[in-house]
Amino acid sequence: MIEKALTGGRGYWIWIACTLSAIAAGAYCYVLQLNTGLGITGLSRDITWGFYIAQFTFLVGVAASAVMVVLPYYLHDFKVFGRIAILGEFLAIAAVSMCMLFIMVDLGQPGRAFNMILHPSPRSILFWDMIVLNGYLVLNVLISRASLNAERNGEAPPAWVKPLIILSIPWAISIHTVTAFIYSGLAARPFWMTAILAPRFLASAFSSGPALLILVCLFLRRVTRFDAGWEAIRKLAIIVTYAVLANIFFVLMEFFTAFYSAIPEHVEHFTYLYVGLDGHRELVPWMWLSAALVLVAAVLLVNPRLRDRQGLLTFACVAVVLSIWIEKGLGMIVTGFVPSPLGEVTGYAPTLPEFLITMGIYGIGALLITVFYKVTLSVRGQVKA
Repeated sequence: MIEKALTGGRGYWIWIACTLSAIAAGAYCYVLQLNTGLGITGLSRDITWGFYIAQFTFLVGVAASAVMVVLPYYLHDFKVFGRIAILGEFLAIAAVSMCMLFIMVDLGQPGRAFNMILHPSPRSILFWDMIVLNGYLVLNVLISRASLNAERNGEAPPAWVKPLIILSIPWAISIHTVTAFIYSGLAARPFWMTAILAPRFLASAFSSGPALLILVCLFLRRVTRFDAGWEAIRKLAIIVTYAVLANIFFVLMEFFTAFYSAIPEHVEHFTYLYVGLDGHRELVPWMWLSAALVLVAAVLLVNPRLRDRQGLLTFACVAVVLSIWIEKGLGMIVTGFVPSPLGEVTGYAPTLPEFLITMGIYGIGALLITVFYKVTLSVRGQVKA
């Protein structure tokens, strides 16, 4: 079926060229990083995780959010999601693939990844993160391939697919829960050491992921013959609404706990985020932008009349994705290191090579999604001439 991705109009090939250009630029900078080391990034002795791990954290949520389509469709026979279930699975495959690539580039030398395989330790959260990520990728590949083959042949999916689908639902939740445990288990990082970090991660995942899927459906309806149906989009919007409100609630709980207790080690992190600390204000404008975007999105989504207007829904979904990307990305990762356990405040900003490597990985993800969706819509006969 891959041959179906090798045909398309001028706009299609321009898009493919753009993704390949981003991949080429990222590959070139990655070769420089391999030869020079992580010194070409903005990372330092005090801040050892940055732009790469921020993208990893955000994309794990996007991958996990596929469960919000799979669960209603397969377990509760919610037929409305029938046309978009496979799109969510393919989005999860691309997101998990990018997650793994961001981990590899953050390691510096990719050969270090084999240490978890050659010397596995069940006591290590990173070991379990490797298990759940790879397992989730394999599950989605098997499910989506079998489902697409069955759809092409005009028959029901094979019986062995249903147990895998059921297994993928708790597995999707596990990938983001284990990711949260990587951070919350570090006792020397008070910003991450909170019992609600995993629920907070899941709430942000179930808001940004479905919001991104809504944007994909609206885009496909514009450039192809595919129409997910307004009812499916409305239901996804409702999921986004409740998840956004839950995420805002969890963030406010963190603020109350930190400032009401007035424990300096907790207050300093939020001060750094929203006011600045010791003259370092790198993230302040970004965090206020994130807060403004999510509040505007919440107002638009809570009101059914506003939510049902396509233009406002599109804006709200873009605002949700950008807000979560900022707050859950650099806002979450870098702030865990500021200040350091010794009280030092170190600034961080991604360098140009770091940014281009990131864009290269996103280019790979965009290429994967493009190929997957092109094949799917070609099988369904919904690609414009």
